[in-house]
Amino acid sequence: MGYGVKLKVWGDFACFTRPEMKVERVSYDVITPSAARGILEAIHWKPAIRWVIERITILNEIKFDSFRRNELSGRISAVTMKSAMNGREVLLRQTIEDNRQQRATLLLRNVAYIIEAHFEMTEKAEADDSEEKHYNMFLRRARQGQCFHRPYFGCREFPVEFALLEEEVPPSHYRDLEEKDLGWILLDIDFKNDMTPLFFRAIMRHGVIEVPPLYEEVNA
Repeated sequence: MGYGVKLKVWGDFACFTRPEMKVERVSYDVITPSAARGILEAIHWKPAIRWVIERITILNEIKFDSFRRNELSGRISAVTMKSAMNGREVLLRQTIEDNRQQRATLLLRNVAYIIEAHFEMTEKAEADDSEEKHYNMFLRRARQGQCFHRPYFGCREFPVEFALLEEEVPPSHYRDLEEKDLGWILLDIDFKNDMTPLFFRAIMRHGVIEVPPLYEEVNA
């Protein structure tokens, strides 16, 4: 196991969309390990390392909000784009007046989590890559608030605030709740197996979810 890190993340809104809800967006109750990994990668990632999420602490009470908004009903297809690239005259414009669609979203409000994770070296690590080097790079960037791109909670319009946690994990709102079953949650995407989604049964105990290894307790 590599060096472990603890990162506090928070924000006003979040939407970790359930894949079975494709038209009207409905969020999971908590952040998914996949989204947590994306936040860490936004701060520091190289092909030489792979982030592994160990546990997630839910600091705030789980609250939902719903709202409706106007969205484009679709996007320009890849076929149309290829036709344009081949020199054919095609329409590459979309207007909201012609493609407006009102959709509802059930999202989370006032979220805050502690992400505990470590990284492993990959086969792409080179001679000058070391665990200590990447660990210190992550610490330096997280302390200074640096990131390759702004991390977000499921959707890009919900930005993530983050801070390196170098103290004990603060108590959760659910610290007195012995156990709560949150159902099946997306664990991550298996990029080595044709982008297969992997799921796990998320059990929150005293506000903490222990995340299983990627290929231990999963269903696709």
